[in-house]
Amino acid sequence: MKIVFMGNPEFAVKSLKKLIPSQHEIIAVATNPPKHAGRRRSLKETPVFIAAKDAQLSVVEINDLNSEESFESLQRLEADIYVVVAYRILPKRIINIPKLGAINLHGSLLPKYRGAAPIQWALINGETDTGLTTFIIEPKIDTGNILLQQTVNIEECDDYGSLAEKMSHVGADLLVKTLDQLEYEEIKPLPQNKDGASKAPKITSSFTIINWQKPASELHNLVRGLSPFPGVQSTLNGKRIKLYKTQVIESNSDYEPGVVSAIQSDNIQIQTLSGQLVVTEVQLEGKKRMLVSDFLRGYSLEIGTKLE
Repeated sequence: MKIVFMGNPEFAVKSLKKLIPSQHEIIAVATNPPKHAGRRRSLKETPVFIAAKDAQLSVVEINDLNSEESFESLQRLEADIYVVVAYRILPKRIINIPKLGAINLHGSLLPKYRGAAPIQWALINGETDTGLTTFIIEPKIDTGNILLQQTVNIEECDDYGSLAEKMSHVGADLLVKTLDQLEYEEIKPLPQNKDGASKAPKITSSFTIINWQKPASELHNLVRGLSPFPGVQSTLNGKRIKLYKTQVIESNSDYEPGVVSAIQSDNIQIQTLSGQLVVTEVQLEGKKRMLVSDFLRGYSLEIGTKLE
């Protein structure tokens, strides 16, 4: 089949690379235009753009999917199918261009966790397993008929970074398998069970601010879900501090939520509503991410200090 691959982040790169040597032909790769990033505000291409150029694939950088120019540029490619991995919402008339429509690789077992952040929300909610789904794209987000699914176990040590990396490889294999079976008409698409649907909305900046009036187990899962990006943050002596690695102590100290209850050589313990959060990796405003053992060598922290 002739494919137009659509994607932006690193998560999609694994799928693109897996498709390149497959029996299918990638006639073009659609991705976002470069954006200004970093302190120097230099233009930065998407990881998918870089991977596509490295593989000498034709790249179409689309700014506005609703524009006539974008529609015509995609129509001229005459693709059999669009393959979408972590890209953008496709307008209906874009979906209808290829004769086989468009399929998506989604980071959950649909209909669970429909939305922009399925991997993050699975961790935030303390799930012990999740998975990936390939499905036919419909105008309503993440509601199309299911093609194939694959379960992925969530280990206790997993955070968003490690789980997304693991899932990107599993997803790439699932995507190739889906396209192979579609070409030979070996898949019977199945409608999603609406009763099992749940949402995984985009993570907003306000959601990253830690609320110490919550149990340690809940806060630990929040840290896992948002590490390494965007990171959970609190305020320490007027400066923002991000928490990247944590553990849980079920017992309580005599301190109120948000107060440093103990300091060890390699961790800081903070009382929560229920239990204590053991912090082992942080980033103080203006500093690099580091182990707490290194942080404590350069920062004078006392038991009884309250984080806001």
